[in-house]
Amino acid sequence: MKGPVNGKNVMVAMSGGVDSSVAALLLKEAGYEAIGVTMRLWVDSRAEEQADEESKGCCAREDVSDARNVAAMLGIPHYVYNMKEEFYQNIVCHFITEYLHGRTPNPCVECNRTIKFSALLQKARGLGIDLLATGHYVRNIFNAEENRYMLFRGIDPQKDQSYMLYMLDQKQLASLIFPLGDRSKEQIRDIALEKQLPVAGKSESQEICFIPDNDYRSFMERTCPDAVRPGEIVSTDGEVLGHHQGIVFYTVGQRKGLGLTTPEPLYVIRIDAPNNRIVVGGKQEAYSSGLLAESLNYISGIIPEQPLEIEVKIRYRAPAVPATLYPPKEDCARIVFAQNQKAVSPGQSAVFYRGEEVLGGGIIKSSLV
Repeated sequence: MKGPVNGKNVMVAMSGGVDSSVAALLLKEAGYEAIGVTMRLWVDSRAEEQADEESKGCCAREDVSDARNVAAMLGIPHYVYNMKEEFYQNIVCHFITEYLHGRTPNPCVECNRTIKFSALLQKARGLGIDLLATGHYVRNIFNAEENRYMLFRGIDPQKDQSYMLYMLDQKQLASLIFPLGDRSKEQIRDIALEKQLPVAGKSESQEICFIPDNDYRSFMERTCPDAVRPGEIVSTDGEVLGHHQGIVFYTVGQRKGLGLTTPEPLYVIRIDAPNNRIVVGGKQEAYSSGLLAESLNYISGIIPEQPLEIEVKIRYRAPAVPATLYPPKEDCARIVFAQNQKAVSPGQSAVFYRGEEVLGGGIIKSSLV
């Protein structure tokens, strides 16, 4: 976290959870003039009715009340922004479209790109507020020698969220504070308990915040009935092995739930959306030598002109593995793994690292054989 700056204005994105609540607390104690802001985002009302209290995510109505109560306890102003329409158009519609095209989207990455660090940051600037803070577990450090901001993993490997923030640029990082990056989740929970914050014992939210019951299959069936269109499951050489109920219910690398009886386990190798087919193969066929990434972002603002040795993560919970990043051609970069990797899924993000530093990343376009 940047050092104390008395009187410096900061807008804190408060989701109603323990992380953003402690972030607000730490900033106030450091001397910042903080205001709390909670975004009202679109939530599938049917799923919200079905969800139990523990599975409701950061978009639940109760979270606005929790954020307001924490702000009142801290003695800082609290405001609510209705961003349901922006969220629905940019996140929910993108989520549905990606699945219909046989890709596996990451809505948290897209929300950070278009809502939290774009629309919300613009609102802060429009109000004349210097800085935006969130409860993400990452570190934002200014390198005076290189005259640039550098994004690093959070020190807690179990909570590090740098994978979700690779799209940030220098202008955004100059306005961002991440108070939790140099602390562990256990420390944050202890602070919340010590300060008797009303959300100290609150559970974590689930991954897809706008589907509170976590049943994305039912969500797709309700929202896009055309998604439930039966088709063939075929081998990599075209042999028909069975049938599926809709390509949106499958992802690359999936083994369970295929409904096939075969001597050896089969995995989803590819989703052929134009032909409404699921292509399956053996374990070795599920591995790829690399990938092509599009929608690229380099945090430094400098596009590599020579091959670069990096580590790359192809899923949020996947380890970073050694790879070579080749200079982009036609806005698409080729990444070759040092060792073949399993389940490279189009639509997910490939995030580039050099040790603890986040270099940038892109959206996986396709795998390499």
